[in-house]
Amino acid sequence: MSNYIYRIATPDDLERIWAKNIADNAGDNRWIEWRDGFIKGNHIGDRKSFVTVYCGEPIGEGTLLFLPECIQGRTDLSNGSTIANVNALRMDKNHEGKGHMSRLIKLMEQYAKDLGYKQLTIGVEPNETRNLGIYLHWGYDKFIRSDIEEDDGALVLYYAKIL
Repeated sequence: MSNYIYRIATPDDLERIWAKNIADNAGDNRWIEWRDGFIKGNHIGDRKSFVTVYCGEPIGEGTLLFLPECIQGRTDLSNGSTIANVNALRMDKNHEGKGHMSRLIKLMEQYAKDLGYKQLTIGVEPNETRNLGIYLHWGYDKFIRSDIEEDDGALVLYYAKIL
């Protein structure tokens, strides 16, 4: 594990990980819009992204959304003071299943706790049973709500964890 680093994303990390996300989703222009929002949001402080780096290359990511405006005004999912939302958890397929996301989420949780956040929320689509099992294992076991996402019409179930 010594070649892996878990840290707050640098501006260069964000550019590199989002270039990969856009390339992996070629033709879907939403990824360009999302990149711009995530990079700007990290700059102004309404969110904080974290990365897993392997041999100098970012291979995984996750972001904490602090303000309700980051999550369509839903104050039960993020309220800017006590509740933040875990978003955009992604890991390169070649590095999945090795505990890297668990290490990254622990870093994110500690960061939020250090800022005074008391609860984190996370969303999962019902057909993503593997992810749901992981989130429940991490302690995100308090059901908050379900929503139909505006950008793609997907049903998302939201769960919370008390820090």
